[in-house]
Amino acid sequence: MRIVIALEYRGEGFCGWQSQPQRCGVQDAVEAAVAAIAGGKTAVTAAGRTDTGVHAAFQVAHFDVDVRRPLTAWVRGVNSHLPNGVAVLWAREVEDTFHARFAAVQRGYRYVLLNHPVRPGLNAGLVGWHHRPLDAEAMNRAALHLIGRHDFSAFRAAECQAKSPVKELRRAHVQRQGDYLLCDFQADGFLHHMVRNLMGSLVQVGAGVQPAEWLGELLASRDRTHAAPTFDPAGLYLTHIRYPAHFALPEHSDRWLYA
Repeated sequence: MRIVIALEYRGEGFCGWQSQPQRCGVQDAVEAAVAAIAGGKTAVTAAGRTDTGVHAAFQVAHFDVDVRRPLTAWVRGVNSHLPNGVAVLWAREVEDTFHARFAAVQRGYRYVLLNHPVRPGLNAGLVGWHHRPLDAEAMNRAALHLIGRHDFSAFRAAECQAKSPVKELRRAHVQRQGDYLLCDFQADGFLHHMVRNLMGSLVQVGAGVQPAEWLGELLASRDRTHAAPTFDPAGLYLTHIRYPAHFALPEHSDRWLYA
């Protein structure tokens, strides 16, 4: 029997989603909690491998079990074994053809950026920060150069293991809400550090260091060394995962602080 769950978690304190020998991954915590309910070791596969310090408002994962439990056991039962900062939102039984990673047809991230002269205190670790005023409209004009199917090598980490740098970016939008910039990205897939690298360059445009057209030039160059440094992971959230309609699964969470 295959079970799909949705999760939310704070990335600080974990070394990313993926299991590590030192057992510091979110996956390690989730697999241990699921095993406590399943009665044995259970592998859990997620839709996306978030990096160290990156959060998830909506992560989807699946696992296979031979035992039958009520769906509430895969939510409240698993949650009783998870550390603070990680929680299962819901659980459903799905057909065996479902795969949390390979069945996903679209993913989305939001970067929450505090744009204020004073660094965050209460939200430290949960938002990014830039101390000088940023022009959200200029950032939006720059983001338009990224929409479509492109080779995103200029925004790809050196250690990226993706077979191809070509992705279809379907949404790239920046909106200001008071002192915060909410920066949304949706694509058929993302390269390692792609959103954080895009943010670094968009901030350069917003600060007036580079013109909006610079993003198009970077994209065409396919050269990572020409782009801005990788931005802080603290403000990055996995927020959106879409599957084919016949699986009838939600695409996002409705209970997120920065919705």
